[in-house]
Amino acid sequence: MRLGILLSGRGSNFQAIQAAVDRGEIAARVACVISNVPTAPGLDFAREKGLNAYALNSGESSREAFDQKVLEILTRHEVDLVCLAGYLRLLSPAFIAAYRNRILNVHPSLLPSFKGLHAQKQALDYGVKVTGCTVHYVDEGLDSGPILMQAAVPVLEGDTAELLGERILNEEHKLYPAALKLAVENMIEQRDNRGYASRS
Repeated sequence: MRLGILLSGRGSNFQAIQAAVDRGEIAARVACVISNVPTAPGLDFAREKGLNAYALNSGESSREAFDQKVLEILTRHEVDLVCLAGYLRLLSPAFIAAYRNRILNVHPSLLPSFKGLHAQKQALDYGVKVTGCTVHYVDEGLDSGPILMQAAVPVLEGDTAELLGERILNEEHKLYPAALKLAVENMIEQRDNRGYASRS
């Protein structure tokens, strides 16, 4: 299976996915890496790995026009599955329609709690004792797509958003490759309105 990675920053989850691919844990390869931030460090890592890396400036066009450029690159590389790895843009309906049920994202909370930006601060402000991360399929809503896998992370006394975020990120680096492996191996089935689960 051919993967397309979209990122906006350092791409640490992309690096975790690539490491799992390199170890042979995921039967796929990264066909291309695209960033809406030309200076994103994740692009440097992609180039060091000899991968096809593309920098597109999202400030130069509308969301729809920009997404069309991204879709053209994904189509050129015959991408089967899109992985968002710290991609700080909402996808247009046309993009989601083109890759319906083939876009994965990881979010730093136990969805449906604390959607959107600054999920770690939201968790601290609310006073929860446990938060975590979620891998989910992307739909037209904000962090609202069917949930694939989750991992819990305790909130500790004295936590800051930064400290909590680092512990959540460590779990993301394990959860995202594990969920991607299930998706690549077609081990996912939809269960009514309760999202997705691993085939038994």
